[in-house]
Amino acid sequence: MHSSPRYKQNFGQSLVLKLFVSATFWLFIGTNATSAPAKTPPAEFPVNPLEIKTSDPLLTSPTPTPEEQKNLSVALDELNIQAQAKLSAGDKLGAFETWNRELRLRRVLGFLSETQALGRVGAIAWTENEPYQVQVITQRLEAISQQQKSSNDLQLLTALASAFEQVRVPKSALTVYNQILAIQQQQDTVAAEETLQTIAELHLSWFDYPQAVASYNQLLTLAKAKSDRPRELEYLQQLAYIYDRSKQRQQAVDTKQQLLVIYQQEKLLTEIPALYLEIATDYEVLGQLEQAFVNYQQAYTSAWTLQQFFQAGDALRKLIALYISQGQIDEALQTSRILLQADDQAVNVYGMMNTYDQIGQINLKKGDYPKALEAFQNGLDLAKQLQYQEDYFTQQIALVDKQIPK
Repeated sequence: MHSSPRYKQNFGQSLVLKLFVSATFWLFIGTNATSAPAKTPPAEFPVNPLEIKTSDPLLTSPTPTPEEQKNLSVALDELNIQAQAKLSAGDKLGAFETWNRELRLRRVLGFLSETQALGRVGAIAWTENEPYQVQVITQRLEAISQQQKSSNDLQLLTALASAFEQVRVPKSALTVYNQILAIQQQQDTVAAEETLQTIAELHLSWFDYPQAVASYNQLLTLAKAKSDRPRELEYLQQLAYIYDRSKQRQQAVDTKQQLLVIYQQEKLLTEIPALYLEIATDYEVLGQLEQAFVNYQQAYTSAWTLQQFFQAGDALRKLIALYISQGQIDEALQTSRILLQADDQAVNVYGMMNTYDQIGQINLKKGDYPKALEAFQNGLDLAKQLQYQEDYFTQQIALVDKQIPK
């Protein structure tokens, strides 16, 4: 089961000259204005380093033979190694000069080799805070993408989408992934589902919740159609996570209710108490207090049955707080006594101390000073064990003691 998905944010521009409109990218390079002019290239890159047309000794012919291409590929791999060594030695300028030379020559070996290298170097440029280098690499990727709009070359398109991810241009990556998806849907449903998963994860990691929901709902429909229970469970968990993050409480409840049914059917009993607790919290926020009470009670009873006493304590604390908010003081006191038992079973001394404090405060409001005093004294005993808040309980005992007739 997946509890945590992979994360990015769905903004970025598909057009070359609008790359820096992406808010995250502008923050990364220290600029805010989305309409600002293109960043002036640094002095070391007076022209686009990928468009330099001077001859290179490694390229013996503009149309190399297969054997010459093989030799050139080996030489370019060596350039990559040299660039890495320069970067490690602190020569960043020299490193990117070498990488740019490699990238220029990679064009001779075809789009696939060039695209893979662009993504690799682009990722390094991003990490090294080289925005202009990222810009020119992205510009070249966009040019390749335009030329491949009608392509059915899945290997190249996959490399292109991955490269756009490496330079943090999710919108362009998604455009290519959707192109891949359209091809796969006619050829390979398994591969299409994997691509749709990638699209969903990319939307989610860039916090585009509406698009992520749409993609995961498509995946959920596919899983249900195939009676693929593990995938159905995974997609429901992702949807519940998204609804939680986007504060869509009613959708969260509806999704978690579906999860609850699967947990019960598949005997995933240990997952049930926490899910009941989440559902109860959602209902409380929605103002549906009757449903909140029911689900807090379910969370407590299911956790107690499984001897998940910490979990049971969490549910009981929520239930007590809800009782108090509704003025149901007697119910709150009764539930507090059950909470003491749960904390005792969980060996949660700190929790018991706080519960005694709560019982004392409730009895104070009721005017039942002897019971309040008893609760604070029990709390003090535990505070001494913990060597924590002893003064607080001593003060509470002194205050209550003054209220009791002598």
